[in-house]
Order: sequence, then structure tokens, then C-alpha cells
Amino acid sequence: PNDVRLHCISWNRDQGWIATGGDSGLLKVLKLEAPADSDAKLKGIAAPSNLSMNQTLEGHKGGVICVTWNPQYRKLTTSDAQGLIIVWSLSKGEWFSQMVNNRNKSVVRDMKWTSDGKKICIVYEDGAVIVGSVGGERLWGKEINLPLRFVEWSPDGKLILFVTLEAEVWVFDSEGSQLR
Repeated sequence: PNDVRLHCISWNRDQGWIATGGDSGLLKVLKLEAPADSDAKLKGIAAPSNLSMNQTLEGHKGGVICVTWNPQYRKLTTSDAQGLIIVWSLSKGEWFSQMVNNRNKSVVRDMKWTSDGKKICIVYEDGAVIVGSVGGERLWGKEINLPLRFVEWSPDGKLILFVTLEAEVWVFDSEGSQLR
């Protein structure tokens, strides 16, 4: 939009929401809906759709570099190049800022919710890891002392995979203990 460079995009496939982040704090949330007269059998990319929402969310100053959905609790979590994390919630058809946090030490490189939406894992470039609850409670934090790039939960939420900048994979349990 308006020649602003985009850095990330995430699609909430269950509910048709798309979030995209870019330079100068740009954060847009779009909603795609199938037309009422469309064939119910059409699903996925080839199905016709209408843009029913195009909302710009205000709050980030730095470039938005990470966006992730929690479809079970209708939340969007975003982070910018200055380390600011915002959790957004949907109420009465509009997205609003529910919680704001900034560690002020390092940049968030990735964030993922568990498949049941009850926990989020946030990884920082400097190796810090924070796991929190959907209600905003910090469950645990740890300094792994590795430059982290990606995080992923196992489908059952019992394991967490961390990927370093050097493409090493580290496995931890959901309480933060490293597995060998």
C-alpha cells in the first residue's frame, strides 16, 4: 500500500483474515469472504471472494516484521523492528490493541501459538525465549544463548523446536528443558 515495503504476511485460513506488516509501522488486516451466492463446494485459493474489511491497525512505530494468528481465541500477535509486541483482539467487528509489551533488549524473530491457542512462544534474536498464556501471563522465560530465528510447537504442544541463524535445530519440552 502506498509503496510501503512489506515484511510479513499471515493468513488465518479458518476465518478468512489476512494480516500484513511493513515499514513505518504499517499493519493491515483484511477479511476475505465468499459471496453469498457462491457454490458452497468451492474452497481454497480458487474460490471467489470479496474483501469485506480493510483495517489499518495503529500502534507500531518500527517496521512490522512478524505477525501470527491465534484463531481459537480470535487474536493477532504482531512485533516490530524495535521489539514492540502487540496482541490484538476482535470486538464488534473491529481489531483493537489488547496488550502491549517491549523487552527493550532485542528484536523478536518469530512467534507461534500452540495449536489449541493457549500458549505463545516468542523468540528473540539474542536467544531469549518467553512462553506466555493466552491471558497474558508469563509462564516462563529462558536465555538459550544462541542466535534464534524460528520457533515451532509440536502439534500436541508438548515440544518446542528452535532454529538458530546457523540452521541448527534445538528441541525443548513445553516447560523449557532441553531434550537430548
